[in-house]
Amino acid sequence: MDPPPLSSHHLQNHLRHVESLSTLPSGAGKIPHLNAVILGEALASEENDLVFPSQEFSSQALVSSPAQYLEMYKKSILDPSGFWSEIASEFYWEKKWPQQQVYTENLDVRKGDIKIEWFKGGMTNICYNALDRNIDAGNGDKIAMYWEGNELNHDGSLTYTQLLHKVCQLANYLKDIGVSKGDAVVIYLPMLMELPIAMLACARIGAIHSVVFAGFSADSLSQRIVDCKPKAVITCNAVRRGSKVIQLKDIVDAALIDSAKNGFSVGVVLNYENESAMKRECTKWTEGRDVWWQDTVPKYPTICDVVWVDAEDPLFLLYTSGSTGKPKGVLHTTGGYMIYTATTFKYAFDYKSSDIYWCTADCGWITGHSYVTYGPLLNGATVVVFEGAPNYPNASRCWDIVDKYKVSLFYTAPTLVRSLMRDGDEAIYIVDRSLITDILHLQFVTRYSRKSLRVLGSVGEPINPSAWRWFFNVVGDSRCPISDTWWQTETGGFMITPLPGAWPQKPGSATFPFFGVLPVIVDEKGTEIDGECSGYLCVKNSWPGAFRTLYGDHDRYETTYFKPFPGYYFTGDGCSRDKDGYHWLTGRVDDVINVSGHRIGTAEVESALVSHPQCAEAAVVGVEHEVKGQGIYAFVTLVEGVPYSEELKKSLTLAVRKQIGAFAAPDKIHWAPGLPKTRSGKIMRRILRKIASRQLDELGDTSTLADPCVVEQLIALSDQESRQLQKEWVEDN
Repeated sequence: MDPPPLSSHHLQNHLRHVESLSTLPSGAGKIPHLNAVILGEALASEENDLVFPSQEFSSQALVSSPAQYLEMYKKSILDPSGFWSEIASEFYWEKKWPQQQVYTENLDVRKGDIKIEWFKGGMTNICYNALDRNIDAGNGDKIAMYWEGNELNHDGSLTYTQLLHKVCQLANYLKDIGVSKGDAVVIYLPMLMELPIAMLACARIGAIHSVVFAGFSADSLSQRIVDCKPKAVITCNAVRRGSKVIQLKDIVDAALIDSAKNGFSVGVVLNYENESAMKRECTKWTEGRDVWWQDTVPKYPTICDVVWVDAEDPLFLLYTSGSTGKPKGVLHTTGGYMIYTATTFKYAFDYKSSDIYWCTADCGWITGHSYVTYGPLLNGATVVVFEGAPNYPNASRCWDIVDKYKVSLFYTAPTLVRSLMRDGDEAIYIVDRSLITDILHLQFVTRYSRKSLRVLGSVGEPINPSAWRWFFNVVGDSRCPISDTWWQTETGGFMITPLPGAWPQKPGSATFPFFGVLPVIVDEKGTEIDGECSGYLCVKNSWPGAFRTLYGDHDRYETTYFKPFPGYYFTGDGCSRDKDGYHWLTGRVDDVINVSGHRIGTAEVESALVSHPQCAEAAVVGVEHEVKGQGIYAFVTLVEGVPYSEELKKSLTLAVRKQIGAFAAPDKIHWAPGLPKTRSGKIMRRILRKIASRQLDELGDTSTLADPCVVEQLIALSDQESRQLQKEWVEDN
């Protein structure tokens, strides 16, 4: 079904605030700390909070002004076929798509099945475009990947030619064991170079890779294996994360026992010996099924024919899990995803061929697919792949890596930024425990140069303004624009993001939509709201990187994403748009708390708490309240060394009352030495809700947490406070 024409009235209404930016003066400098900062209108009203790229940066940027952005954006909306075809033509296609029908879409369940297709009929291969095309352009000797291990001085690198050879060897092995176009391969690997190698090898032969984060439990892995029925599983024997060793092969073994009980058996497990974590003689083995990577794969030829696939053929499955129910297998296809990830990477980071790029995400998540592997390599970039923990052996590790590889583009999560903020710029370490007086002062950030940094990036959740400022002022020396990206597993790539040389930024705002994306804010009835407003974030059109379905469950795909607001893709997120047209993501709409009729975004309360100088991090959830309907329950992590006290609780509550209002004041503040987070930095609010509601027998799977002990600490603190309150009540009565 052809897309309906977009009215010029709607476009002009959508862009009128962006157009006004072209009249703003230019300038740069440090951002002043504001005492009262929340997401949305209050922040936007601070005139001195606009942060401008320097004239030098903008003059060399790919998109150097609001006017240039506006011109490109208008074309992408009014003529999406022409806009994306022009970009797609820069890549290699064995066969071009029909020019008369670049895309088809139907986002309205009332008009039939939901359908999105881009470049259908075109034949290409994303691995060929990421590797062979760059080598043919003369970049065979350019470093494709630097690898930094968990331990200091454990590293490696691969040129584009060397990477292609390793990809071809693995691809030939997979073909030899019967993997062919359309077959699934599950990859359960840590951040070794073998992980992106395995992804690219699958793509080269038209196989569908399903990367499972190497931290998921055996049960979670088994669920995914049973659902996609892979021809093989690729894993390694163990990984060292920080000071801990995790035996991945044991998890795979347990998962395969479980999947066999549920009717599906895997015939081959390719196992990489990660000898820094475990020697092979200590690895449990199943003869006839298990194969050592190092003994087998290097024997295969370094040349492997490309399997050309249709643009709409599946590229990968990536499972997202909710608090209950079967994991959702998000399916991305080849052509549109290739063009979209390459283009978003290029413009959002203002990529130059001399850049060294480091994204701290794991390839087990969509960020690692789009912005560790495919997006950067499609642009011929040099990528840093990091196996370890960013605070191991101490909080200076990130900046040590930045200086070591001269990283110019640094992309990470707000959670990591806040964690590094919490450690402060200085800390005291005992060098020799036998000499207690021998103390070395380490400046975790400022002792490193970081002069190579050019653009910073934020991903995963809204970044609170105080963390944005620290990231900009301290890490970036007040000179590096921040690409604060909003997107999802389902979108494949950035949807709302700054273009670093184009416009002034506001700390905490994702700013404006990327090319080809038409976001709208709707009310509960699905009516679009113009101008300054707050509501549900939807997208009115399709874009090349959009996911096409949920694997084996198209009904769930339509019900979850397209039925809530017919005619739109519903993101599930709340969003505010300020008087200047800037977008402020307020978190998942299921993270909105309804307190006595007031709809309060958890992100707003969290931001108010974190603005307190003694609060390092906060996570807010809703709990049942017999009077208000819902109450606000806040988990608060303090700056290192700050003691717990009732006075501080009152001070934190007052900060929220002053910034948002008395109605948003937390009903309960729960001290949190740490918050339950996945390895990618995502806070597991599902677990926090269960702790807040004292549903401790329903905590569910905590195996993906970076530190499962955090949950025990939170429960223990809650129990301790309950006992203290009970004691005080007895004494008073």
